[in-house]
Parts: sequence; C-alpha cells; structure tokens
Amino acid sequence: MSKRIGLYPRVRVEGGGRGAVSQAGAVLLVETVRKVGLDTAVSAAMAPWRKPRTVHDPGKVLLDVALATALGGDCLADVAMLRAEPDVFGPVASDPRVSRLVDALAAAGPKALTAIRAARAEVRTRVWELAGTNGPAADGSVIVDIDGVLVLAHSEKQDATATWKKTFGHAYTAYCLSPYEEATVLVVDGGGNNNDTETYYRATPGGIERVGGTPPTRPRSGGIGATYEAFTNWLGWHEQEAGKTMSLASYGDAGHYLAPLFDVVDTHVHGRLTRTPAPGVADLAERTGVDFGPYGSRGEHELGINAAAYVQNQTERALCALAEQTIASTGLGNLCFTGGVALNCVAADKIRRLNAVTGYFAPPASSDRGQALGCALYAWHRLTGELPRRPLSSDYFGRDYTSEEIEQALRRDPRSGLVERRRTPFTWRRESDIARTAAQMIADGKIIGWFQGGELGPRALGARSILADPRTTASSDALNQRIKHREPFRPFASAILADHASTWFDLDMTNPFMLLAPPVRPDHADKIAGVVHVDGTARVQTVDPATAPAYGALIEHFHQLTGVPVVLNTSYNDREPIVETPAHALATLQACDLDAACVGEYLVERS
Repeated sequence: MSKRIGLYPRVRVEGGGRGAVSQAGAVLLVETVRKVGLDTAVSAAMAPWRKPRTVHDPGKVLLDVALATALGGDCLADVAMLRAEPDVFGPVASDPRVSRLVDALAAAGPKALTAIRAARAEVRTRVWELAGTNGPAADGSVIVDIDGVLVLAHSEKQDATATWKKTFGHAYTAYCLSPYEEATVLVVDGGGNNNDTETYYRATPGGIERVGGTPPTRPRSGGIGATYEAFTNWLGWHEQEAGKTMSLASYGDAGHYLAPLFDVVDTHVHGRLTRTPAPGVADLAERTGVDFGPYGSRGEHELGINAAAYVQNQTERALCALAEQTIASTGLGNLCFTGGVALNCVAADKIRRLNAVTGYFAPPASSDRGQALGCALYAWHRLTGELPRRPLSSDYFGRDYTSEEIEQALRRDPRSGLVERRRTPFTWRRESDIARTAAQMIADGKIIGWFQGGELGPRALGARSILADPRTTASSDALNQRIKHREPFRPFASAILADHASTWFDLDMTNPFMLLAPPVRPDHADKIAGVVHVDGTARVQTVDPATAPAYGALIEHFHQLTGVPVVLNTSYNDREPIVETPAHALATLQACDLDAACVGEYLVERS
C-alpha cells in the first residue's frame, strides 16, 4: 500500500470533462510545490508553531496563503478560493485559524523569518540540482525571465519595450473610461510606484501628460493611502479593510485630535507617519503624546472610534486641498479620481462638491484591480496611435450562464463545481418574470440572493447581490447578525432608479458604480431607514433599466408595490469572496440564512 507524501493531494487529470476545477491554473503551482519538496520543507520549518493535536499543518497554512496570493487574492480571507477545490488543495484551514497563525509568526518576528528563509534555501538548492546543466552551477549565472510585474521605466532586458505600472495605468483607466474630452486625472494610491502615491495628469484627446506627483524623497508612509491603511491596521483590521474604518468614523468625534495629519504644499502631500502599518500609528502616538486607544480595538473603544473619525476627516481635508491644487495647476475642472483611495465614497462625495470641480468621474475598478485594464488601454494607445475613449456607463462584464449550466448546479451535478459547505434541502423552479417575483418577496420582508452574471470592480452592483427591504432596520439588522456576520456599525448600500435619485438623495449626477455617499434628503430618510448611516448619508448606486434590465425591472416592481424606488443592496457572500458561478450562489444560499436566491430565471427556496 502506497503512502502519500506531502501536504497536497495528487491531482488527477481526465479527458472526459469530469473533475474540472475553477482554479485550474493553480495545478501547476501545486505540482511544483510537490515536486521540489517545498511543502515538506516549510512544514518542517513551521514545526515550532504547531500546537499539539492541531489538525492543520502550519506549513500548509502558510503555503495556502501564498497560493491564494498567486491566484489574485489580496487578503487572508481569500484562502476561501482554495477551500472550494479540496481535490486540488486538500483541507484548507478556516479564516480564524489562518489569522491566528499569521499573528503568531508576526509575534515571533526574526525567528519565523529565519525559519522560512532556511526552508526556501534548502528547496532552492534542490531546484538547482534538478536543473542540471540549466542550473547556476553550470556557468555561474542565473537568468530570471519574469514579465509579470510592469515597471515604470524601460527594462534593460534584451528586446524588452517600455512598460508602465501603477499610477500611469490608473490614469489611463480613469480618463479613457470617463465622459470628458479634457480632464485633470488625480491618482491617490496606497502603494504607488517608487513611493509615488499621489500623482496628477493633464488628459486631452492629444494624450495624457504627467504634470506632478509625490516628491521622491518623501517615504510612502507619508502618503494619504498608506496613512489610512496604517490606522485601519491599528484599529485591528487588515490594511485592505479600510471600508470598516470609513464606516466607524461616523460614530466618532473628529475634533478629539487637533493636530493636522497631512500638509498639502502646492500639489505635494506630506503625512506625519514615518512607518507603516500599525507601528507607524504607535510611533506617531509616542512622538505626539496622543492616545489613539489600544491596538486592535475594532470599534469597541471610544478613543479608537475617535481615531477613525480623525483619519477620515484628515483624509477628506487633504484630498479636497489636493484636488483644488491640481485643478488649478492643469486648468481643467473635470476631475477623474482614481487609485485605491478613490473607493472612499465619503471623501469622494466631498471632492465632487468642490467649486473647482465642474465634472466628476471615478472608474469602478479604481484600485490596483483595475491595473490590467489601464495597461491594456495604454498598450492600445502605444500600438495604434489612438488614445481610446470608451465612456463607461455600465460595468456588467461578468459572463452569462445558460439555463443548462444553472440547472446543472441545481441538480447538484458535480460537474457544476458545486461544493456544499452545508447541505440544506431546497426547491427550485423557473419563473416567467423573475424580477417581479423577487420584488414581491423583498416587499414581503424576505432577504434574497440575486445572481445574474458579474461586475467589474469591488462593488456588488445588482449582478451578484443580496437584496432586502430598505424601509426598516429589521432587514439590515438581520443581515449583520445572521447572514453577513458583520460589525453592527457598517451600513448597507442603496440602489435607486436613476430618475428618482435627486429626489431621495442630495445627488445631481448619476452614480452607477456606487462610489459616492451623499446625504439622504431629510423628508425621505425615515422611508429608507435600513440604508441610512448614522451620519445621514447613504452609499448609493443609481440604476438605469436600459443598462441593467433585470435589476432595473426588479426595483421598478418594488416601487410599484411599496412606493419606494430603492432596495437594500449588499454583496452576495458571507465572509468569503463574492460568488462567481451559479454553484457558488447555491452553496452560499445553503451556508447562510438567506430565504431564497434568484439565479438567472430560477427561484431557489430553502425547504
């Protein structure tokens, strides 16, 4: 009897269409890990951090995080994409288990890094031996040929052409998708390129010209995005969970801390932090004598709540000053705002109201997730000479699924990729008017999943959403407590028919990508209490039935039933990435307490 060696299963490849996986590209990575023995080496190195009777090997947990990162994940919770493919990745630890290991390794500091580096060195030696005549021992040199990361300068590699990363890609995404012929493009990014985290451009049909940006001598920690990330980390969350800080800020007193956090001199930003992430806030507190509350307070300490309000307020002030200065420099009042910081919809709403701003646009994929699109637009410009102008009014770029594919999942056919974390009885049927059926269920107080394809960017815009009645807080409370399991201070978004937006919100423009949080009109606030935040604002998506027919029809039916042209909208997930396929939508329905799901034209109800 043979015994399997290593942490990952051996993947079987068949030609009959069975056993297909959604993360097929990871198979090569897993096989490489197995072949070179990286799994066993890291497992041995992590032995000191393995507690007695622990089910999950710390070495595999660490490798799973690395695999999730290679597959596009940007936070620890993204290991969920591995958990959905047990035949490829084997058992995957829970999110809390992953977080505890990372915390333990961080606390160990150099000791953990030394162990990991020793394991890598051991495997590297083995790889060079396997390489034989292609290894460095053959002629004493190593050639690494990787073009996966674009750089902001010409590569010295033979026959390579100039490529661009980060801020320039952001600029192309923002301008080329905007409705404006001429515009100022402002990029505010957490990482930037070579610490270049605040840059601005003059964009016209003749080209996109970089006008200015962060001084090269200023460290990244002094940037707006990096500072916000640092405070988010100090409050107890991952740096990429900045939306939690933004939500918490409305409960605090921004005036509790009086010292300015940023200086905006002309078009240059100089922040007070000298380190990131959380250690930078600790260092600032020590230098200034300011108490931001205990580390990791997660909204449960008054000083931490005030710290969230402080960083939000200071960020808004810096961004507004920067927008005014850059517009004055370019002479163009139309503003295209992008970079990860543009997802701060509360600050964005302040910016678009500035007198200097004559028009405002932000692309749905403002963060680094939109870099591929910006680089493609740049390449189009370089290769054809045409600066592509493709004004974007809809971002429903996800693939459509046929009735056959949906029914395959509903019949629990393993070829659909269905992985049922919790098997729950359900019934399903095809509806002649799924939008009308869904609207009636929402009006009756049901909370439903709504899966109709996909979107570009981090927002669920009515293609992969959970929808509920916005008229009372009962729906939002239920979502936070028994379905989404989120912090109670986080609000839910609203989706409104575009023709009614200015009546219900202080909003004089379309906002199809949910990137603004305007005030709710006082005479309508009590009618949509489930989506109004404590500060009287709401994150809004304006829905045009011409670009979102099914979603628009649902809201129109709800309006006819209730007199309210608004539904509560949040992403279709529960502590995992947003659902991507009919099988994912069905698995999430079963795993959480949704009442029903509308997948394509099919109504699925829990029995």
